[in-house]
Amino acid sequence: MDDQKLSRMDPRVGNATSVDSMDETNGTHVAQALRITAASSNPKMFTLPWEKPLSQWPKDYLANLPRGISRHVVRFVHVGEDVYAMKEITRSVGEREYELLRRLQKLELPTVTPIAVVTGRHTPDGQELEAILVTKHLKFSLPYRALFARNLRADTAERLIDALAVLMVRLHLVGFYWGDVSLSNVLFLRDADSFAAFLVDAETGDLHPRLTDGQREYDIDLARTNIIGELMDLNSGNLLPADVDEVAVGDRLVERYQSLWGALTDVDSFNPNEMWKIEQRVNKLNDLGFDVDELEMKTAVDGNRVLVRPRVVDAGYASRKLLRLTGLDVQENQARRLLNDLDAYRASTWRQGEDLEIVATDWMREIFEPTVRMIPAEYRSQIEPAQFFHEILTDRWYLAEKAGHDIPMGDAVESYIEHVLPKYKIDEAAMKDINEEAESGVIDDEASYGDDNLDDDPDAAVWAS
Repeated sequence: MDDQKLSRMDPRVGNATSVDSMDETNGTHVAQALRITAASSNPKMFTLPWEKPLSQWPKDYLANLPRGISRHVVRFVHVGEDVYAMKEITRSVGEREYELLRRLQKLELPTVTPIAVVTGRHTPDGQELEAILVTKHLKFSLPYRALFARNLRADTAERLIDALAVLMVRLHLVGFYWGDVSLSNVLFLRDADSFAAFLVDAETGDLHPRLTDGQREYDIDLARTNIIGELMDLNSGNLLPADVDEVAVGDRLVERYQSLWGALTDVDSFNPNEMWKIEQRVNKLNDLGFDVDELEMKTAVDGNRVLVRPRVVDAGYASRKLLRLTGLDVQENQARRLLNDLDAYRASTWRQGEDLEIVATDWMREIFEPTVRMIPAEYRSQIEPAQFFHEILTDRWYLAEKAGHDIPMGDAVESYIEHVLPKYKIDEAAMKDINEEAESGVIDDEASYGDDNLDDDPDAAVWAS
């Protein structure tokens, strides 16, 4: 990214680590031994079998998690206590994607976390191997095909599309041109009754000071086309509910995107005596999950109207409030549900006049923590505590409605664990099918690894920056 372009972007972008494996004397790539450029240090990284093609790594290193369809070989790997996603890719693309993900992380956007890019890999007999991009596995997340392998609600496709529309708007607001929008390039986290979408593949993306309407429209049109095709593919595999109209779902993405983009960027025109509408506009954005950090207000040419446009918006209105009160870092809709329960607790204990921070501390100790401690050990890697709590509240309401009286929290938890929680498990046969299908999209599994055709540099050192 050139300095002039970088200077017109959010200052946080400039703080991201830059990857440079070019020879400073002549601007060409130089031969190198194994090199790990890492955003964080994990000594276990140096013990991995980098000298083997990723598809041949021993099973002892691998985590059995569902993978999405990718053009490249991808594996989930245990690295100490962490699980990392490894993607085998050409060096230039890997370094560029690593740097781009770092920049997006600095902008606090929902993406996978970049850990490292590993270059200079060779087999013991000297054959050159592709680079590996390392990202942190997004805990509790699933690719869309794994979600449809479970018994989900009929409106799951629409809820995924809504999450993708929010992700696209957030990325476009900061100037990120995606270039390959699809469900396959996203991971989904449950977020109360909705989903949250995270960018997992930035290969084709680029960051600009600002996107043109043409760039945004291309991303939207490509997203619609890809999503319709992906849903038709699900339908052919009998994974899509029969009443889902693939084209209608693709159209929904366009509608949701345009509606949200308009709410965040349109200019409102008010009479000078209607300034209360400014607060109404801000409240509407808060309801959509966005904070307004700065408003641009100016008088129209005729002097009779005030023009108002949000200048700086940021997602996470409810989640930041909950984080401040409780220290819980959760998704936006989960935060809304937890804040509602906190308000209900405050009212039921007659403490409306007490500081909310103090009430929140007691709610955590008396309500939230005892509930989430009841998550069975075998499910703790499959459901987030905040999602567990939300679903308990929902199930408890249904139980109370059926019984005609309130249900103790402990009874609701036991019922949920017995009757609802098992849906989170993916059986071994389904897991095998998902990962075999993921492999079907790989185009470089048998790559020659000779694209860069570099000589070995025996003096190059293994290092991390």
